[in-house]
Formats: sequence, structure tokens, C-alpha cells
Amino acid sequence: MLWSCDFDRDDDVPEPEPDNHFVSSTYIGEFPKEVLQALALASPENRDFASVVQYDVEFYRINYTTQYKGEEVEASGLLAVPQNTPAVPGLVSAQHGTMFKDSDAPSNFPNTFSGFELIGAAGYITVVPDFIGYGTTSDIFHPYYDEEHSAQTVVDMLKAAKYFLNEEKIATNGNLFLVGYSEGGYVTLAAQKEIEENPDHDLSLTAVAAGAGGYDLTLMMQEIVATPSYADPAFLPFIVQSYNTTYGWNRPLTDFFQEPYATKIPSLFDGTKIREEINSELPNAPASLFTPDFYAALQNPAEETALKEAIAGNSLLDWVPETPTRLYHGTDDEAVFYSTTVSAYEAFTAEGSTSVELVPIPGGMHRTSITPMMLDVLTWFNSLNQ
Repeated sequence: MLWSCDFDRDDDVPEPEPDNHFVSSTYIGEFPKEVLQALALASPENRDFASVVQYDVEFYRINYTTQYKGEEVEASGLLAVPQNTPAVPGLVSAQHGTMFKDSDAPSNFPNTFSGFELIGAAGYITVVPDFIGYGTTSDIFHPYYDEEHSAQTVVDMLKAAKYFLNEEKIATNGNLFLVGYSEGGYVTLAAQKEIEENPDHDLSLTAVAAGAGGYDLTLMMQEIVATPSYADPAFLPFIVQSYNTTYGWNRPLTDFFQEPYATKIPSLFDGTKIREEINSELPNAPASLFTPDFYAALQNPAEETALKEAIAGNSLLDWVPETPTRLYHGTDDEAVFYSTTVSAYEAFTAEGSTSVELVPIPGGMHRTSITPMMLDVLTWFNSLNQ
């Protein structure tokens, strides 16, 4: 992959127009389908997708403007453009799962490989936002499970990508799909809600697929606190410190976490470590990770109200999806509990939504459920991509 060329096209880009958000593009290179198939086969989580690879793909790094805490920042993401498709392709925005290491940002392709690049090789123009906190915004602590920033980073990259495609005379067929897994499932629904509730974005969705997203954050936190052992303790300081930073509470970590973990957490979340490394430094028992006072407060409705209000306010239950939507989730998910998707589905249908379908993955765990989900999603998107 070292042969891929890398040059900046900034000089060829006209001055940005209002609200298109586009800043610049960097051409990464064209990758033959054989190389993409090899990448899929070399990745245990993606080898089943080698069969969907049909096209060579051109990749670009896209920089665009978005908002963080009311201020404009320059974000980044990856754009994949399939080559020589028999028909004009549809457009997919694919949202990645929770990541901890800065170098894993999708825009670092080919030095990193998320698997969503294969959607491009399956024949769709694909955008993969890095999210705030990664890529060009790695100096910001990622606003994890924050509805506003999650939605905005997707919407603004879509606008930037559409502007770039138009300037480069790269056509799409007008279909727009959203897909994401884990945190990406949450981000996908947040973006769907923003697009559906704000027609001024001028984005019309064809279908949405979200997997294992933890949409009912209140229920998720209640179940984590109630469990004696939690499989992915790295998620807990991530969301607490995200809210602590994003909402400007700036409380000391010793308010939340016991020692030695409070002292360790800044270095664990400095962008150099993967999930497994962080998990190995934290206890699986929430009662051992959190301070006794904080742990008790999480179980008392009258205490830690600011945190609980933030968690409730970022839960994605207060709207009625209109776009055809499939919610996928492994029934044995040990990291993001299946009950959170059931809760969201029941909330949507109780409010009268007829566009949402619950798709359980029997026996699926967090890492084993993405493959059956994505194989089904591609078949479904293909049936709608007319």
C-alpha cells in the first residue's frame, strides 16, 4: 500500500460557498479491488466481506467545518468513490464504533482499516467521518454519546462531500443511506433525527441501519451500575469524562473514580492506547472503579442530577423516525446491552412509528454481531438503491 500517491488538491478548489462546509481534499490513491479483498481477508472482523468487493476505489481525505461547543472547528473524514460502476452509485454515510487510539481515525487509511471502506468497493460512494476528537480535531476530548455533536459531524461532512462530488463532477443517484455500529449506531440515529427534524439541511434519507448503539443511555447506565462485572470498563470513564469536558463541569476525576484509576485515566485516554490496553488497567466491577459516594449516587435519583439529566437528554427516544430504519442488536451483547435497543424500538412504536424494524441477532455478542448485520444491510440497501 506504500505505492499509493498522496497530494493535496486545495489549489484546484474554488472558494467555499456558505453552508457547504467543505475546506479541502487530499487524494490518497486508487486501490484495486484485489488489494481491498486482501485487506478484508487479512482482518478477522472483515474477512466475510471479501465477497462483496467488486470495484476499484479512489480514496480522499476530506476536511470540513463543523461546530464544537458553539465554535467552528475543522474536522476530517474519509471519502471512497467506486470506479466504473455499471450504474450511478448511491451515497452512504458510515459511522464507526468506539475508538480510543488517534491513529485509528478512518481518514488515516490506508494506515488504518475500519472495514467501512469495503462499502465503497461494493459500489457505493461512502463517507466515513472521523468524529470530533479524532483526525484534525484530535486535540479535543471526544464528545462521546453526545447527541448534538454526533449528529452535526455527520450532517456537515455529508454537505462537504456532496459539494466536493459536485465540483469533481462525480454523480450520485440521489439515494442516501446511513449505517453505523456500536457508538456509530448511536451517531447514525442522532444524524437521522437531525436530518428528519430539520429540512433546511436539504438531505433526504433512503434507509437507515443502526446496530448496538445504546440509544437509551439511562437504561444502559442503570444496568451497568447494577451488574457486578462489566466486560468493557473502558467505556465508563470515557462517557463520564466526555460529559465532564463537553459540558464544562471540569470536576476532578477523583469525584468519580477510585485511586489508582483516577490518576491513571488521563494517560489511558491520551489517544495512544486501544480498548484492550485500557480495559486491562481498569477493574471490571463498577463498584471497584467508581468511588463509593459516586457509585451510591448513581443509584439514588436525587443525586448526581446534572450527569443523569445529560444522560437522559442524550438518549434518542424523544422522536418518531420516518425513514425506513432497521435496528440490529446481538441478543447476548456484553458491552452494549440488547435491552437498550428494545427500549428504543418500543419507544418509537409506542409513538406511532411504522418505519422501524427490530432485527435481533440471536446469540450475537458485541464483536460477533457486526458481520451478520452488515451482510444483511448491504443486501437491504441494494434492494432499495434503484
